[in-house]
Amino acid sequence: MSEILDSRQLRTFVSLARTGSFTVTAKEVFITQSAVSHSMKSLEDELGCRLLNRVGKKTTLTLEGEHLLRHAQKIITDMSAAREALANIGKTGETRLRVGASLSVCQHLLPDVLRQFKKLHPKCHVTLETGDSPALAESVREQRVDLALALATHRETSLEFQPMFTDELMFIVGPQHPWVEAGGVARPEIAKQNFILYSRASQTFRAVESYFQDEGIVLNATMELGSIETIKELVKIGLGISVLATWIARPELKESSLMALPLGRRKLKREWGILSLRGRELTTVENEFVELCGEATQALR
Repeated sequence: MSEILDSRQLRTFVSLARTGSFTVTAKEVFITQSAVSHSMKSLEDELGCRLLNRVGKKTTLTLEGEHLLRHAQKIITDMSAAREALANIGKTGETRLRVGASLSVCQHLLPDVLRQFKKLHPKCHVTLETGDSPALAESVREQRVDLALALATHRETSLEFQPMFTDELMFIVGPQHPWVEAGGVARPEIAKQNFILYSRASQTFRAVESYFQDEGIVLNATMELGSIETIKELVKIGLGISVLATWIARPELKESSLMALPLGRRKLKREWGILSLRGRELTTVENEFVELCGEATQALR
């Protein structure tokens, strides 16, 4: 037995249950009387039970038919409601946009983008999912979000990546740190510092760890936190130093409550962009969101 019932057979069955007449039902559903009879015989065969009692020209329901009618009426009602809802979406211009981004992007980049986007599409329903780049890539892959502003992913054949900007990771220290007064980083002192780094599970942590391994330096990571804002506050009060992108600490750097110093002669850069599912054509609202992201990140390029 098939798991899915034919909606046309169910509609015919509901009409026949209400009218009790094959002739009237044939007129209502715009098929011949013999087609109604054939459709009901096929439905009974599909379900493996008799649904109708035929006495003369009058048709009534069996016990099984009464049970099916309750379900069939709900199915027909839900289908009509779905059709009406879809028609209304087309009339009102209602759309949907599901976006994924890291907490830092949500705080420092997306507010202006979404403000402009809502002006263009006031009826668009926008949802936002936060997470690290690997988790966001998975959300795009599983189609839980339409677009994600995330770090570039390698060997990811199922996703498209549209570059937006490249940032540079630097030492972020408090204004009283000895390196500030010295005007530079003392390389032998790097391994002696107490580092407050972003979550070990993140792509950024792995990039920082790999960079210093290549330099022959093992960092003393005394704390690993999932909040960039908390990391910045702890660095401010001198509990350690961190490695962050300068755009994430732009307000603090401007007011000199934090200071940025280069990691060394070799730079550590990250590429950010828009992730989408490969092969899926972007909608109009999605393309406009991407364009707004490009405008908002132009100063970071």
